[in-house]
Amino acid sequence: MRISLFITCYNDTLFPETGKAVVKVLEGLGHTVEFRSAQACCGQMHYNAGYQTHALPLMEHFVLVFAGAETICIPSSSCVAMIRDHYPKMASRAGNPELGRQVADLLPRVFEFSELLVDKLGITDVGAFYPHAVTLHPSCHSLRSLCVGDKPVRLLQKVRGLRLVELPDSEQCCGFGGMFAIKNADVSAAMLSEKLECILNTQAEVVTALDNSCLMHIEGGLSRRRAGIKCVHIAEILAGTEPVSQA
Repeated sequence: MRISLFITCYNDTLFPETGKAVVKVLEGLGHTVEFRSAQACCGQMHYNAGYQTHALPLMEHFVLVFAGAETICIPSSSCVAMIRDHYPKMASRAGNPELGRQVADLLPRVFEFSELLVDKLGITDVGAFYPHAVTLHPSCHSLRSLCVGDKPVRLLQKVRGLRLVELPDSEQCCGFGGMFAIKNADVSAAMLSEKLECILNTQAEVVTALDNSCLMHIEGGLSRRRAGIKCVHIAEILAGTEPVSQA
């Protein structure tokens, strides 16, 4: 299968190792990964900040860049949620029927990374080895928008050497929420504090998630507490060794 990687501007700028890990996993499973260099932001930051007219050209650009892509992989549930939940509404408000048709054609080909592995490729064991105690933070977008369910858990349970530790109150938000953490800093900090207590109680070595934005927020709090716990995107865990193809 030929898979187009939308790395997202956030990962491209701050967490490039996540994109490399996605490529390693997918290529190890025998797929061809392409990177369309004209890609940019999906428009989520602008849209959530209230600049919806500025988000529209970014949506149009995304649709243009990935037109004809067989399958699109995105290692960020928040960006996938932006595309699935808001692109159709944006196209409708723009009064552009053709854009609406293009968006509708695109959506079935867009997958968050764990969705792609489990739902599209039918794989839970990629042959990874990661000898650490790991706890999973289910990000809000992955839970409430994409409804990924136990897909990340099923993937982590198949990683050799990994001990998966249940996170208490796991569905509680970490407090990031993009602009929420900036506009409501005190509330965000209080939510983060509660999340950190839950993480510390697991005694895990590593916190993982489907979103580096949440992990950055959590890692900042853990670092200030000198907790010694790492935050690692699930793709980097699954790239722990060369994946093994499944029939």
